[in-house]
Amino acid sequence: MIEQKVRENFRLFAGRANPALAQEIAATLGVELGKVSIGPFPNSETRVQIEESIRGTDIYLVQPTCEPANENLMELLITIDAMKRASAQQITAIIPYFGYARQDHKTTGREPISAKLVANLLTTAGANRVVAIDLHVPQIQAFFDIPMDHLTAVTTLANYFKEKQVENGVVVAPDAGRAKLAEKYADILGLPLAIMHKRRSGVDGQRVEFVELVGEVEGKTPIVIDDEIATGGSIHQQAKALAEAGANPAYVSIAHPVLVGPALERLKDPVMREIVTTNTIPIPREKELNGKVKVLSIAPLLAEAILRIHHHRSVSQVFLEQKLIFPV
Repeated sequence: MIEQKVRENFRLFAGRANPALAQEIAATLGVELGKVSIGPFPNSETRVQIEESIRGTDIYLVQPTCEPANENLMELLITIDAMKRASAQQITAIIPYFGYARQDHKTTGREPISAKLVANLLTTAGANRVVAIDLHVPQIQAFFDIPMDHLTAVTTLANYFKEKQVENGVVVAPDAGRAKLAEKYADILGLPLAIMHKRRSGVDGQRVEFVELVGEVEGKTPIVIDDEIATGGSIHQQAKALAEAGANPAYVSIAHPVLVGPALERLKDPVMREIVTTNTIPIPREKELNGKVKVLSIAPLLAEAILRIHHHRSVSQVFLEQKLIFPV
């Protein structure tokens, strides 16, 4: 819970990627958003001007690098550079959705590791600290040579299901890599755990084959967890596989609603009863599918983290107070 007020040398700014989230964070903290002008030059290059003095201040800049990823990333880098040149004392990049996170390793020869490149770019631009939510893999923290606070939406999402009191539920990890995340959900909700095993093939692993399901799901209501939904192909196949195994229509719990391409059509399938997500990425009303996509606000968590960072207090304590061990 927000208890302390921010100090005088505090400024909160927003890029154009998710201004509504930034405004909600500002309202929670009881501050006004900083004045900045961002727009294109006639040649499509990004123009940024800070419209107030920020000399000697601690800056917190909210800008997820969601679609259009390259434009939002470049805007973030240029804004950080403008702030550094305006003599900001410290710049913390609040990146609720960290784009390029899936490119954290090589999947074949002669590929980049773009997540590491983005980390380098943020540091070179002048960021002193980065805050993100539910990275695709937590190892991305190690790509940074500056402090990197990795937060999680687990408690925000799990508490929704706790209040909903899902009857005869089971938490389902879509693959072995999400087993630890699923365990955290299962601990909070007091539900059993099931794990699906899948095999990917084809270019970029686009073809997915489910080969095994460990755990009892017949007659139960699955809560399938993951970090994001992009095109929705995997989650759709998972929900169908669970239905074929005798499970009820599934709830889907994800942190980041990327929702591109055929995702919305796939999510309309009745094998999924509700998709619960957060506003790390803005979701226009037409993507909410008449309420089937439930959006929870992550602003209180980010506001609390910002306040703790600014007052040099433990960020991990936020999760410890919620009975969750999470290594921020």
